[in-house]
This record gives sequence, C-alpha cells and structure tokens, in this order.
Amino acid sequence: MIKKVNTPLNEESARSLRIGDRVLLSGTVYTARDAGHERLYNALLRGEDLPFPLQGAVIFYVGPSPAKPGSVIGSAGPTTSYRMDSYTPMLLEHGLKGMIGKGQRNEEVKAAIKEFGAVYFAAVGGAGALLAERITDAKIIAFEDLGTEALRQLEVVDFPLIVAGDAEGRDLYIEGPEEYRAQHEIDADNYGGQLQ
Repeated sequence: MIKKVNTPLNEESARSLRIGDRVLLSGTVYTARDAGHERLYNALLRGEDLPFPLQGAVIFYVGPSPAKPGSVIGSAGPTTSYRMDSYTPMLLEHGLKGMIGKGQRNEEVKAAIKEFGAVYFAAVGGAGALLAERITDAKIIAFEDLGTEALRQLEVVDFPLIVAGDAEGRDLYIEGPEEYRAQHEIDADNYGGQLQ
C-alpha cells in the first residue's frame, strides 16, 4: 500500500510511518547538504532565526544540477545522508520532522528520530532525473554563495519515497537485508558445494 503524506509533517503523521512504507510526499520541502547544515546548526547555536520554519519541515539532502531551459530544476538525486549526521539531532530537537536522503544514519540520529517523533525517507539513488519530474517549483531562499548546495524551497507532488528510519527506532538498511537473508536462506550442501 502506498501512503500519501503532506508537508509540513506533524508528530502524529511522522510516528504513524513504519520502515518499508512506500510514500508519495506532496508539499514544501527544503534542500540542504553538508555546508548548508553547518550554517543551520551554527545559527541555532547562536540563537538566530533560520531561513525557513523548522517546525514540521522536511529537508532533502540534494544539490541539484542546473535546470535546463524550460525546466524547474535539474537532476535531483539524493546524496549520502551520513554526512549530515553530526548536525541532525539538533535540527530534530528544534522541530525538523523529516529527512530525505540515501544510506544509513548513525545511532545518535536514530535515537533522535525516535525521541522527537520524526522520519527518515530514502529516495532512489541514480533516479535524479525522474525525481525532478515530481518537483513543480524551486527557488533559492538562502546561502546562494554555495552554488548547487544553496538552500532551496521546493514544491513537490507525489514525490516517491520509502521509509528507511522510523520513530520506533527501526532501520530498513539493517532489517531489510536481515529479512531477505532469512527468507532466501540457501543450504550450500543441497548444491553439492558449488556455492562455496
């Protein structure tokens, strides 16, 4: 079953999602990568306002390629999420409810997702051109000097995602392979040792 989810996320909707759920996300999503996260983190440490409301926000870890003429945005594939891990718990504490990226998160991030009732979505890597088709508007709202890593506000419609980390503390990147191995266990002895 595919779940339709809208931003901004509230804690109830974030907590209702489970690893493996397929989601079509619609609404406003913000982009930020390493350098942008560092700036957001430092602004919070200084008690400054952020360029967008963090409460209920979803951040997409992406640095899109330049848009071709007539396009809203260029290819918009996810970047590896662990590069944002050192900044993420503080953002979650201040109201961030969703993140979109690829790859595993560290234990501190997983604990913060559980504590603050958030969700980590995985987008399919290598499908940036297809994902860009689900983005209906894009504008730079801060950090323009960072080029492709500038902070953008995106409007997305039915953006396809999979829940990779949920508010129960579960991790699809760990449980998924374990479940697959359990379901597809092969006894090498039945193949005359050919699998060794």
